[in-house]
Amino acid sequence: MKALEEKIIAEGKVCPGHILKVGSFLNQRLDTDFLFEMGREIYRLFENENVTKIVTVEASGIAIAMAAAFYFHVPAVFAKKGKSSNVTGDVYVSNVHSYTYNKDFNVIIAKEYVSSDDRVLIVDDFLATGEAVTGLADIVKQAGATLVGVCAAIEKGFQKGGDRLREKGIRVESLAIIEEMDDESIRFRT
Repeated sequence: MKALEEKIIAEGKVCPGHILKVGSFLNQRLDTDFLFEMGREIYRLFENENVTKIVTVEASGIAIAMAAAFYFHVPAVFAKKGKSSNVTGDVYVSNVHSYTYNKDFNVIIAKEYVSSDDRVLIVDDFLATGEAVTGLADIVKQAGATLVGVCAAIEKGFQKGGDRLREKGIRVESLAIIEEMDDESIRFRT
């Protein structure tokens, strides 16, 4: 998505540790008009997959997942990072390692929100090493649901998570794929 690449160049900031800060529009301050443009593009990419649920992980993925769910007219479901007092009953649980936080989390979705009848599209703000997606795909499998694909707003191609998922036969579409980045420049996959 050329508009996203342009926005990353204009507003993104590369931080140490290959962290890309896009808080000005994607995951702290939300550019809602632009989020809905991305949601429409995700819909265009997966409109023929009969998606019944959009699944993401809290917290930064929620906005983009909600924008995509709007166009599919389906619920957006997010996995919580740990069981809280408002998550009751039976749950699906998977352990994931967060690249950003360098910490392991149990991600949890109540069983009532994803079922074997669902056709799930995983949507997230970033795809780096693929750990979060792998954990969410595990939850989809636990539910007996069908994983129709994964869509990330921004994929860090140089961290190979998306490529590993593709090698497993998972359809992965990313709105922008960064091949290289440093303090001076960001180069996108063509």
